[in-house]
Amino acid sequence: MKLFDVYPVFDITPVKAQGCYVWDDQGTRYLDLYGGHAVISVGHSHPVYIDYISNQLNEIGFYSNSVKIPQQQELATRLGKLSELDDYQLFLCNSGAEANENAMKLASFATGKKGIISFKKGFHGRTSGAVSITDNPKIIAPVNENEHAVILPLNDIDAVEKRLQKDDIAAVVIEGIQGIGGIHVPDPEFLEQLEKLCKQHGALLILDEIQSGYGRSGKFFAFQYTNIKPDMVTLAKGMGNGFPVGGVLISPELEPWPGMLGTTFGGNYLACAASIAVLDIMEQEQLVSNSEEIGNYLMDQLQKMPEIKEVRGKGLMIGIEFETEIKTIRQKLLFEEKIFTGVSGANTIRLLPPLTLSKEQAEYFIRKFEKVLSELNVHSV
Repeated sequence: MKLFDVYPVFDITPVKAQGCYVWDDQGTRYLDLYGGHAVISVGHSHPVYIDYISNQLNEIGFYSNSVKIPQQQELATRLGKLSELDDYQLFLCNSGAEANENAMKLASFATGKKGIISFKKGFHGRTSGAVSITDNPKIIAPVNENEHAVILPLNDIDAVEKRLQKDDIAAVVIEGIQGIGGIHVPDPEFLEQLEKLCKQHGALLILDEIQSGYGRSGKFFAFQYTNIKPDMVTLAKGMGNGFPVGGVLISPELEPWPGMLGTTFGGNYLACAASIAVLDIMEQEQLVSNSEEIGNYLMDQLQKMPEIKEVRGKGLMIGIEFETEIKTIRQKLLFEEKIFTGVSGANTIRLLPPLTLSKEQAEYFIRKFEKVLSELNVHSV
């Protein structure tokens, strides 16, 4: 049987990883500044993470949500404390797309409305509802086309207000920082006005922090650079450091009823063990503040490079935009300098390293990056 070939892949086979490094089957070591799409939050193969999952597996690995699973409440309590949202409720699922699906469903239940507003260059997942509000027609099949999905320009508060006046919008969904769209940070004033308009028109505000959350921005959630309190926050990626887990943080004003939402695998013992381990490591090693410190250093250094058109982001979620396509830059970094990076479109390199990235590793990247840009004679207009 062949694999269904939907992934363009590099000819690299990782077999081992530790901290911010990955080794391939030839023994070559790579500095990982992409973390597998922002998933690796506390570093590869962290011993505390391994112990939590191993110990849990030796006890019990899985049972359904028809029984009490105390680890779910432990996770909720720890997450509430570290994120400073301990008055919220937690629904556990398996992925970011599933988190967004459940958030939209809950918003529709709560308001009795169908419309969902999202924004240009936004990405919210590939499942039916999530992909319908994602600004990428190429991945929206006819069955996913949804007349209730409304995609508006980012930071255009007038367009949002005009659309909300039709009184058919259940929720507004916005990324704390746009990831795939190019590391675009919403204007703080826009987010604050968005919250006011949602309350005024009876719509719920959903912050998609799937990529920008869990300390990546230098705050626990990127929206915490503002004063807003969203109705829901969706989570995944760094939440499990590679173990499939997602979640929705839900305002105390929204009340559940039996059967309202559900999942087979969400909140299983191993997912909870992985997620609790991540929070333990983040707290013990002060990774949120490290993300802010090392991210600020990287952005400061990158902004000094005349070859770069623009540097955007917060913490260790950084977009580096060039005037020209970055394919050759990225390939040279990977195959010659052995550094993994990501991409957003044709002209933007995306940095999403583990939050454990050290100053020395950041300095090493800057030296190698300058070398690559010089060798390729890259320049800004």
